[in-house]
Amino acid sequence: MFPGLGKMNPKQMQGMMRQLGIKSEELPAERVIIELTDKKIIIENPSVSAIDMQGKKTYTVMGDEKEEEKGVPEADIKMVAEQANASEEDAKKALEESSGDIAEAIVKLKKE
Repeated sequence: MFPGLGKMNPKQMQGMMRQLGIKSEELPAERVIIELTDKKIIIENPSVSAIDMQGKKTYTVMGDEKEEEKGVPEADIKMVAEQANASEEDAKKALEESSGDIAEAIVKLKKE
């Protein structure tokens, strides 16, 4: 796109970007979560850059990816119900209230 761009050192590149009104910054992110309709994509230990070009921000994210199903996994519901001697409906509700923390859900149900 720009001839000779590959030969520029980082300082020259930043200077050129400033002249074009483009600002770039590294963000100190610990984790990035992208919520899709049926699952979540979680990026652990990310490297996140924000580029501001004429008031519009673009984010670049790189890191270790893992996927999680949305909602409470059925296996977790069954385990909590069994361990707490509760119904699966109560186990699911306790898991949702504890943000999926199995131990917390079991303790909560045993106290009830």
